[in-house]
Amino acid sequence: MRNVNNEDVDFIYRLFSDERVCEFLSDEELFISRNDAIEFVEWNKDPEKKGYNRWVLVKKGANQEQIGTCGYDNWDRMNNIAEIGYDLWHEYWGQGYMKEALISAIESGFNHMKLNRINAYVALDNVNSIKLLEKLGFVNEGVYRDKHLFRGKYYDHYSFSLLKRDWNEY
Repeated sequence: MRNVNNEDVDFIYRLFSDERVCEFLSDEELFISRNDAIEFVEWNKDPEKKGYNRWVLVKKGANQEQIGTCGYDNWDRMNNIAEIGYDLWHEYWGQGYMKEALISAIESGFNHMKLNRINAYVALDNVNSIKLLEKLGFVNEGVYRDKHLFRGKYYDHYSFSLLKRDWNEY
């Protein structure tokens, strides 16, 4: 994992303009131009100052191929809470990449950001994401009703949390 930068614009555009990758993202429209990706990269620069960040996931090895992103948003420094989000290029689903990335992100959240609680919101139909969060020790706290208004319709999401005291390294 590394901080997103200008070299990632083309990958970010490809990732967030793909309908399979974005199937369960009911808070953002598909990217329709490279400029959308440029804005995403700009938004996620200087994470310490802004209180949110996005890492690019790269495959280990010589070519450092970009395969997804994950990061924190809505960092409440007073209460030591942040929301984690993640996405992965569809060719890499089910291969353990996101689990590995989330373990690193969780460790960073608890150890560097001094978080006590990590929130994750998941579309009700996103079975794979639900299973992953449960494997990592997140607790499903129920349904967050009408979490996102997207294209004129409200969408419910499961509300998951992981507390620092409950975190066991996986």
